[in-house]
Amino acid sequence: MTDPSPEIALGLAALGRPSYINLGRDGVHRSPDELRALAHATLDAAWAAGVRRFDAARSYGRAEEFLGSWFAAHPDHRADATVSSKWGYRYTADWDPDAAVHEVKEHTLAHFRSQWAESLDALGSAPELYQVHSLTTDSPLFTDQALLAALAATAAEHGTRPGFSTSGADQADAVRRGLDLEVDGERLFTAVQSTWNLLEPSVGDALRAAHDDGVLVLVKEGVANGRLVVDPPAAVVAVARRHGVGPDAVALAGILAQPWADVVLSGAADPDQLRANLAATGLELTDEERTALAGIAETPTGYWTRRGALPWV
Repeated sequence: MTDPSPEIALGLAALGRPSYINLGRDGVHRSPDELRALAHATLDAAWAAGVRRFDAARSYGRAEEFLGSWFAAHPDHRADATVSSKWGYRYTADWDPDAAVHEVKEHTLAHFRSQWAESLDALGSAPELYQVHSLTTDSPLFTDQALLAALAATAAEHGTRPGFSTSGADQADAVRRGLDLEVDGERLFTAVQSTWNLLEPSVGDALRAAHDDGVLVLVKEGVANGRLVVDPPAAVVAVARRHGVGPDAVALAGILAQPWADVVLSGAADPDQLRANLAATGLELTDEERTALAGIAETPTGYWTRRGALPWV
């Protein structure tokens, strides 16, 4: 029996706040009302294209609010949609594109409780998946038994799946350690959302093992925060020309080809970007193309150093 095709989801990181680490964005810093309209238009385009999964976070500015207001305008959509969100980062820029700090991370019980309440209020209902945002191996969460118990209890009470996202050069270790956590003898997290793309595939083995163990695997930052679109390597350009698609579609097709990927996020910043991303679903890479694309991978340390230097635009 073969695994079902991966599901495309729309991630709202670039649609909920005026600045994000996303090269290729148009650079226009919109007002909340303008960005709400753009978010709704992109959500409309996603729904029309068959996308039924949407991903947000407390730190994505007003992304949860925009998604919740879109559902309020389309109440028939909510039952057919799957919503994931994240807690752990707090948005601090207050809509200032030149802010010195855009978000602050805090993995504590008090922060979880306050952000869970905020997510419920903004979304209008409990998300199907609620994730620890950017779990790294140095997070205090690993030894905070009260927090772990609260995560399990909240998930059970609201029927929400608990998960976590990862970032950084030690993602693979974070994935393995996170999935080893238990509460009352039961695995706590049953979903993981990690960065995997043609430039940074190092977490692949850990995600494959997680998928084979029944964990839901979501993949984020598939176009490497725009790097694979703005300045794509020659191998990506060659495949894109051969298939008549953009480099973004090639990058996402590389993820869709992974048998362990259950959900692949598009981080589109507008409807046109979304439609370009969705061309990946009809693109089948040859073995020769996949080999060529595998050759562009960077070292994890090099990749994350470059990512850390990208501007908020």
